[in-house]
Amino acid sequence: MIFYILFQLGIIILAIVSYFVWDKRYKKSQGFKIPEGYVRTEEVNIDPKTGCKLRVYYNPNTGKRFYHEES
Repeated sequence: MIFYILFQLGIIILAIVSYFVWDKRYKKSQGFKIPEGYVRTEEVNIDPKTGCKLRVYYNPNTGKRFYHEES
């Protein structure tokens, strides 16, 4: 019985953590000023939540991506 309650509690905690952590998608690497060393690509994404158009910039040295909001 205790195992069942702890299991359910673990699922609830996992759901809460996933909402605040995993739902960030690419928001961490999004901004207005394009960092130095990033190259513009032809890839464009539409954010399904906001409908904003995001241009992808790529840093060939690190492999990281940066999403710049276009008007």
